Amino acid sequence: MIKAILIFNNHGKPRLSKFYEHYTEDTEQQIIRETFHLVSKRDENVCNFLEGGMLIGGSDYKLIYRHYATLYFVFCVDSSESELGILDLIQVFVETLDKCFENVCELDLIFHVDKVHNILAEMVMGGMVLETNMNEIITQVDAQNKMEKSETFIFQSTRQDR
Repeated sequence: MIKAILIFNNHGKPRLSKFYEHYTEDTEQQIIRETFHLVSKRDENVCNFLEGGMLIGGSDYKLIYRHYATLYFVFCVDSSESELGILDLIQVFVETLDKCFENVCELDLIFHVDKVHNILAEMVMGGMVLETNMNEIITQVDAQNKMEKSETFIFQSTRQDR
């Protein structure tokens, strides 16, 4: 099961954090800092799996990550998850973001955090993987965007009628 999904930049600034277990806000911030320190100090040519930090469960949990340009994508999972399956899920997540934002960058994650959370919710819910087919995820996200646009149009039309 996935316990947390974290995205942070090269300086440790969180750009997305999604926890599937309840932690206090202070504990979440400590987990983000500890995870960044564990992941960022590793060489580029080493394995992308490591044991979780002390705050997030120690050796019972694994941190599986990928480093793309200026962003680290980190999934904290328990021992029941496949490391290679999670690496593939990270790849699908990044490729989906890339298609939705046309060459995704850190600013897209900052200014469109709601859309990023919607994409993530199509893939993972409650710590369980729902969908790994990028085309299906994009279809659902596009349908959601169309619905939001139609709701905006209806809302604007009713305001102009007053």
